[in-house]
Amino acid sequence: MQEITKNIQIEDQFPGVTLGVIVTQRGLIQIDAPPSPEDARSWRAALMNLGGGMERALVNLDAHPDRTLGARAMDCTVIAHEKTADTFRTRPSTFKAQGEETGSDWESISGLGSVRWSPPEISFSDQMNLYWSDSPVILEHHAGPTNGSIWVRLPEEKIVFVGDAVLKNQPPFLAGSNLSAWLSALDLLLSAEYKGYTIISSRGGVVTANIVKTQHDFLKHVHDKLDKVTTKKPNPAATEKLVTTLLTWFKAPAARQKQFAQRLRYGLLHYNVRQNHSPSQTSED
Repeated sequence: MQEITKNIQIEDQFPGVTLGVIVTQRGLIQIDAPPSPEDARSWRAALMNLGGGMERALVNLDAHPDRTLGARAMDCTVIAHEKTADTFRTRPSTFKAQGEETGSDWESISGLGSVRWSPPEISFSDQMNLYWSDSPVILEHHAGPTNGSIWVRLPEEKIVFVGDAVLKNQPPFLAGSNLSAWLSALDLLLSAEYKGYTIISSRGGVVTANIVKTQHDFLKHVHDKLDKVTTKKPNPAATEKLVTTLLTWFKAPAARQKQFAQRLRYGLLHYNVRQNHSPSQTSED
């Protein structure tokens, strides 16, 4: 684990997203879970050594399988945005490791089989405050990667967990995104309101303002490109050309080039379909 402050730590040793934990007088506030239930159980065991009170809560920053597949194995109350809760209502009760390749990290984990989802038991619309210690933990809605994306902000410690709003040296997930809202969220993150904050990405850990700015520039570039093509019939050949161009933004290791290309390909094609056929609908996966 990497210590951010005395009572806040992150973990990036499991496949999938960077995890967080906040140790409070009442108990542990956990941020996301490893996609593998086996890893989730290992993570839960590691958390037993951190102290704090007896209560446990798990915050899912959106509905992406990389952060929600292991939620049931964490064996605690799950909190998420109401739109994330809505996503689970439309999913089968059991996840099966098959189907389209989306470029997600869970797809590289062998032996997942069937996993029962753990839908949120508590949800909120705009903001929810947890008073588990002397300083509050604030859950805030910031649409972007999905319409149900949230941040976890600790104003006194000046730390914010931003989920997939910022990714470090890897392409974002575009399939269920709201690019305009995402750019607005990044503008806020770059504003004076967040000056001095430690920003924690779910895919890269602690990130600098320069990385946030690079994410903003990339999404603005994608937004401008897609504005020119989403009014037309989706063109796989044009999408493939765009994927090749967009990959040059990232210094990805050779072993992940194929995965990242598929992430962009899947994201762009599904983004186009939504824009052309049902602009009010988004997929959280």
